[in-house]
Amino acid sequence: MSHAEDHEGTRRDFLYYATAGAGAVTAGAAIWPLVNQMNPSADVQALSSIRVDVSGIAPGTQLTVKWLGKPVFIRRRTDKEIEAARSVDVEALPDPIARNANIDANAPAEDANRTLDEAGEWLVEMGVCTHLGCVPIGDGAGDFGGWFCPCHGSHYDSAGRIRKGPAPENLPVPLAEFVDDTTIKLG
Repeated sequence: MSHAEDHEGTRRDFLYYATAGAGAVTAGAAIWPLVNQMNPSADVQALSSIRVDVSGIAPGTQLTVKWLGKPVFIRRRTDKEIEAARSVDVEALPDPIARNANIDANAPAEDANRTLDEAGEWLVEMGVCTHLGCVPIGDGAGDFGGWFCPCHGSHYDSAGRIRKGPAPENLPVPLAEFVDDTTIKLG
């Protein structure tokens, strides 16, 4: 083998690797916009965490806020509502799972596992029926003093647990916490 033939092999290898590298960079440049478009938009990222002032919510009333494009019910429950929710046999519920993002989501659906505070006064839950995504009406509606979805007849109790109707699951509890005495942070 002559020195010229050895030089040709090295040149051929260089051209092969340079072409493959340029092809990889070009493919990456073409694919990146497709992957990047799946990231949340700036307006969604800005709303991924919100703070809600709850100082004006009286016992027995609720506030509905929009978070990530969905309604969230923030209810300040009365002693009577808390007592009714805590007297329920969890094993008799259609969905005995808490569905709470703040704790083990698979914990039992006991009232204490669904509320924001130990006393059970504050209940925060997504305001979307788990049957077909309708928005239930509240303020003691339905057969169990909680929420009622008039679209298909799902009844939720004062802890947001499904009690009757076609909804398969309890209203989910989003990630939430008190940041001070009058402010709840969602997300």
